[in-house]
Amino acid sequence: MPTLQARFDPRRNGFDALRVLFAVLVALGHGISAHAGAQPRIGQSGIGDFAVDGFFVLSGFLVTRSWLRLESFPRFAWHRFLRIMPGFWVCLVVVAFVAAPVAAVLQGMSPLQAFTGTPSAWNFVFQNAGLLIVHFDIAGILADLPKENSFNGALWTLVFEAFCYAIVGVLGALGLLRRRPALVPVAAAVLLALTAMQEAGLPVLLNDRVIRLVLMFLLGAAAYLYADRIPLRGDLAAGAVGLFLVSLALFDDYRVLGAVPFGYLCLWLGTRFAWRMRADLSYGIYIYHWPLQQILVLTALGTAPAAVFVPASIALALLPAAASWYLVERPALRHKDSPLPDRLAEHLVTALAPTPDRLRRS
Repeated sequence: MPTLQARFDPRRNGFDALRVLFAVLVALGHGISAHAGAQPRIGQSGIGDFAVDGFFVLSGFLVTRSWLRLESFPRFAWHRFLRIMPGFWVCLVVVAFVAAPVAAVLQGMSPLQAFTGTPSAWNFVFQNAGLLIVHFDIAGILADLPKENSFNGALWTLVFEAFCYAIVGVLGALGLLRRRPALVPVAAAVLLALTAMQEAGLPVLLNDRVIRLVLMFLLGAAAYLYADRIPLRGDLAAGAVGLFLVSLALFDDYRVLGAVPFGYLCLWLGTRFAWRMRADLSYGIYIYHWPLQQILVLTALGTAPAAVFVPASIALALLPAAASWYLVERPALRHKDSPLPDRLAEHLVTALAPTPDRLRRS
């Protein structure tokens, strides 16, 4: 019986292609809502919600693999930093200093409005730079659009992604991913129970976004930890589709019964088909499609039918996505093997280590 461990080939799989597909689906949902003010939903979930869940499943699987290969917190943190932060910081600058002035001009305002209004472009860059997005607006420039006052509403998930990285890093540093791997599926089961409680209208202590995204991430992480015990078969995939559809029909939050089968389908597809991609455009599509769509709504394309606007906006989003990959993300990832994180860790340990003088003072 083929297992997930046997079917997963790190060099030949469909994970990159799936991530691109998920990014396009997020852009599809946001394009519909940017044009019409809302996107179709099934219960509580829109098109983009399923795609974000898929992102977190794949991320949980791959990030857990990354830790178990590296077994070093400084190097793990460095790899995660290079994957998210350079592209994110450049995106903030592009949105603040290019997209916002252009959007102002398209509405008959001065481009300086982005820098003199409140919050300013400077606030947008510096106060959002830590991944927690505190300003989606820039100077009220987009106040009259369907998705008012939001230059990049897609960025909110990144702080949750980083939080999930931290979970893996801490568990790994404590040795629990190897010695107590059952903690991960147990934590996922607890979050599933909280999801069912939310569906039933019972109060829970955690934020619903934390429950949702950490759950999907931990399902991917658990799948990697127990990959040798998870069978991958077509009949099980078909059953997962059926259970997923049943959960969609029965519950507002499909994850009550559908989270596990949805995660299984993501991993089944990612290992069943191998689409080798020269460029990973998924992150670029994800972080740039929203501001591009907000600008396009202000042009003649914004008056076109949604069937024209949405595909055109996604196609155009490939341009900044490609620029992000070739000019920012890939060059940053070339520094994964830099000695910098190890040196910083050594300096930190030395600085915090007790010395005779410190011991005497204490």
